[in-house]
Amino acid sequence: MNGTNPSLMLDITTHLDAPDVLDAGKLCLEFANTSDWHASEQPVETIGSYQDLVAWATRVGVRSDESAAELLTQAQARPEMAAQIYSWAIELREAIYRIFSAIAEDQKPAAADLTLLNEALLCAYSLPEVVATEGGFGWRWRGDENGLDGMLWPILRSAATLLTAGELNRVGQCADDRGCGYLFYDTSRNRSRRWCDMNSCGNRAKSQRHYARHRHDTPA
Repeated sequence: MNGTNPSLMLDITTHLDAPDVLDAGKLCLEFANTSDWHASEQPVETIGSYQDLVAWATRVGVRSDESAAELLTQAQARPEMAAQIYSWAIELREAIYRIFSAIAEDQKPAAADLTLLNEALLCAYSLPEVVATEGGFGWRWRGDENGLDGMLWPILRSAATLLTAGELNRVGQCADDRGCGYLFYDTSRNRSRRWCDMNSCGNRAKSQRHYARHRHDTPA
């Protein structure tokens, strides 16, 4: 992905939302997971500044190295605007997290969160066009995707697509009882995924079950 200008490609969301590209399965869920222990009383923020936001977007493939450097230059020239966009990004992330957490628990998302998402979508879907591809046709967006807030548009399109065209019964949340809160799109055939990662929360739960079983079997 690095070295390619997303504004000249078909919608990057389509690629990043494809199976086995991102750990969470969907770009919007990957973004929602940028706060660790999100369901706990003390979540841990991993994106503490606009610069961190750019770094994350580059790491997952929303922005190329070249585009990221341009954004950082813009942010240095307009620090107040960059700070405002960072705050808005976190607000949108929390709304996206609450929406899909509710869905994972078979609950209805809050109207206020959907309103916040819908207001932002006006920018995410600006100036669309249909373009020819090797396999047929696809979408491209001619809005200002290279602006300071442009990295948010693919995330918002991912959320809207998942809500309207995805299999919402595949949206899950880590079953860890400490408040991991990790969201994921379960692509397993029998929808059996329960953990953020079997090597972390999944392994802990397995060890707990093993300990409880042996403690029960051990004579007093």
